[in-house]
Amino acid sequence: MSMKDKSFDCVEMKLAAQQRLHVEYELRKVEFSSYFAFVEAKANESSQQQDFWANVAAAKKESVQL
Repeated sequence: MSMKDKSFDCVEMKLAAQQRLHVEYELRKVEFSSYFAFVEAKANESSQQQDFWANVAAAKKESVQL
């Protein structure tokens, strides 16, 4: 089976995303106590992240009840 050529570079994508976050943090760092607090706030802006953590909490609650 042959591999398909990727039209993107995963490492480049990751580095670009990290760079965008760092630039935004530098512009807004007075709003946050740390870089971690900034990243946590950015994650909380995402409805996908909110859904993910709601599912984690529900699964955790369900496993405790068993």
